[in-house]
Amino acid sequence: MIPTPDLSHLTAKDYDLVYEPAEDTFLLLDALEADLESLRAAKPRICLEIGSGSGCVSAFLSKILGPSAAVYICTDINPHASRATRRTGRQNQVELDVVNGAFALPLRQRLRSKADVIVFNPPYVPTPYEEAQMAQNEKDIGGAWAGGKDGMAVTNKFLDQVGEILSHTGRFYLVALKQNNVPEIRERMFREHSLQSQADRAGKTCRKRILVHY
Repeated sequence: MIPTPDLSHLTAKDYDLVYEPAEDTFLLLDALEADLESLRAAKPRICLEIGSGSGCVSAFLSKILGPSAAVYICTDINPHASRATRRTGRQNQVELDVVNGAFALPLRQRLRSKADVIVFNPPYVPTPYEEAQMAQNEKDIGGAWAGGKDGMAVTNKFLDQVGEILSHTGRFYLVALKQNNVPEIRERMFREHSLQSQADRAGKTCRKRILVHY
């Protein structure tokens, strides 16, 4: 088992402002580790994490692929999360290119068909639409979990974009809940972007989450 990145530099005060790694985070780490051999064989050049939070996932990806193997881009609307991600990169001696912004919008044109690995642990908890909208507008920790109607308000916005920035041989890892209607997500991505997917149910430590990867 590959060690989890060192997050000892982050404190309880940081986690008042930034999403603390939890079961869904470790679900992503497990999936990336399980795919390690094929990921290395694919030789990705650009890895993109949407909503990087603490930076744990991108630091892990950089560690397993090699810090010089690819460019690791991390975006988050929360400025505290952007700072935490940058610190996590330094703590683990990996270079993470941090962008404080929504989705990949600041880099959308430059990344067109170039992202070889995309990772997204979205705000998937069903909430009133107004709550999700406020969380996104305020760019605070609420934006890490408040997902609006069916938990899909934020995810749907990125699903509209992913086909533009994913490379032709790229992989997309998405965390979802059953309430997010995973079959519909998979059907939509195939219909709109010709992306075939596999849905893996989490183990005992993360019973309610499902990882969809393309």
